[in-house]
Amino acid sequence: MVLTRRALNRATLSRQLLLVRSPMTAYQAVSHLVGMQAQAPNPPYVGLWTRLRDFGHADLTELMVSRAVVRIGVMRGTIHLVTDEDCLGLRPLVQPVLDRWFASSYAKRLPGVDHAELAAAARTLVEEQPRTFAELGGLLGELWPDVDAEALAQAGRAMLPLVQVPPRGLWGQSGQASHTTAEQWLGRPLAEPDPDGVVVRYLAAYGPATVKDIQTWCGLTRLKEVVQRLDVRVFRGEDGAELYDLPDAPRPGEDVEAPVRFLPEFDNLLLSYADRTRVMSAEYRKKVFTVNGIIRSTILVDGEVRGLWRLATKRGVATLVIEPFAPLGSDERDQLSVEGARLLEFAAEDAVHDLVFQ
Repeated sequence: MVLTRRALNRATLSRQLLLVRSPMTAYQAVSHLVGMQAQAPNPPYVGLWTRLRDFGHADLTELMVSRAVVRIGVMRGTIHLVTDEDCLGLRPLVQPVLDRWFASSYAKRLPGVDHAELAAAARTLVEEQPRTFAELGGLLGELWPDVDAEALAQAGRAMLPLVQVPPRGLWGQSGQASHTTAEQWLGRPLAEPDPDGVVVRYLAAYGPATVKDIQTWCGLTRLKEVVQRLDVRVFRGEDGAELYDLPDAPRPGEDVEAPVRFLPEFDNLLLSYADRTRVMSAEYRKKVFTVNGIIRSTILVDGEVRGLWRLATKRGVATLVIEPFAPLGSDERDQLSVEGARLLEFAAEDAVHDLVFQ
């Protein structure tokens, strides 16, 4: 069976909770999405707001403070917001990703350093109290004074399951990224890796997808053998690519309406596929993915990326600026204005609100 690009789009939006706002709790949504990209503090808040029926800032903040969700480098080695259970299971699963990154970026800068000894020393330091990477590198440098301190700290990041502790990542608060181990923070050991289970969950939240899509999402390789031992259906994309999916997963019809949505920076929808044309044209990709690694905040119109948005606050006035890539119809502008007003209420509740199209 061939899935048209539009059918693939609607299936993806359904799994991503972007067709209809979900009644899930914040914890359930973070679990369903198998984590949320979280290089910056605020995007996960906006990402949950745009997906959930009833979500407030405190819903996520309380989860972070109570250690029910944590910030840790997992998929692709980048910082994600994940549940406590996923922290313990995903981090050992993606250890090969961190190993490759360390080998290519820092290993040569640690001549003569015993890696096991370094990992043990770093663990002791961060479990004494949370440390920034600068602090960790400085302290490790006292043990290896002739070695690059940055490389020592980054070795700790690669070798240990380091979580960022609050207030880092909390809405409206600031703080440097300080780290301790997942075991120390959660009071439990890491779990055995379960690649089969994680691929099933990826398909539930991101499918239908190719093997290359799955590998792009997590950074792991050789996942075709995992997919082939699962109970999956096989489809074809319009380009002939094999798309795998769970047998009973929702695949709405092409005629299902997709409401406008505001996606935050680094949203999972844009980073979890090798082929992103299901939601964004190759032409528009160049406007969203910047050369310095920032993935810009976007608007979805009829289920596809059609522009950017940003929030600027000055002298008590919060202005939501919407930048369409091409002219919008009057109905589309009206829908964005209504949804944009809701976003302003969420993101800048104490400010005077303004909304402009550029």
